[in-house]
Amino acid sequence: PPTPLSTNPREPLWVFGYGSIVWNVGFEYVSMRTLCARGFRRRFYQGSTDHRGTVEFPGRTVTLEHCDAREVVWGAAYEVSPEHRERVIEYLEKREKQYDARIEMDLFDSADEGAEPVIRNAVTYIATPSEYNLNWLGDAGDLAEQIARARGPSGENCEYLYNLAIAMRDIGVEDDHLYNLEAAVRAIRGD
Repeated sequence: PPTPLSTNPREPLWVFGYGSIVWNVGFEYVSMRTLCARGFRRRFYQGSTDHRGTVEFPGRTVTLEHCDAREVVWGAAYEVSPEHRERVIEYLEKREKQYDARIEMDLFDSADEGAEPVIRNAVTYIATPSEYNLNWLGDAGDLAEQIARARGPSGENCEYLYNLAIAMRDIGVEDDHLYNLEAAVRAIRGD
């Protein structure tokens, strides 16, 4: 079982979304803010065998990779009311089952190094290299090819990528890696 959360159960829970949660939230929330986390970057390293691919041909979804503390990853922070907190945690534990780590992180409203956190201990789920279906191999060309061809019970892998890129643009997030990968997949597929 995951480590107990450090936040007070009688206070709101903040959930940091950096992938499909941004375009397919799936839970009730009070408010949303576009914020960033330090020392992480969004990467399509998580193998998806249950939604956007199969065991024979895994799709790829995003996770957060630890990196230099000067880098930030932008996403959507969702405030969950105390009365919905446990239900949302249960929902996320099922939804994010292929991610092997539930972590808490501070969130910022500025990428400036001297910025102070505006939210402490937001919850998110990440995959680490120890995850059995994690795909850490392949350069950007291989990544784009795999995303262009993979399909699973939830649909084509490229739909995940396209929906994420649209959602990030909608909340004003700049992410060259994401948008370059989107362009590469569109070129392969002729979209």
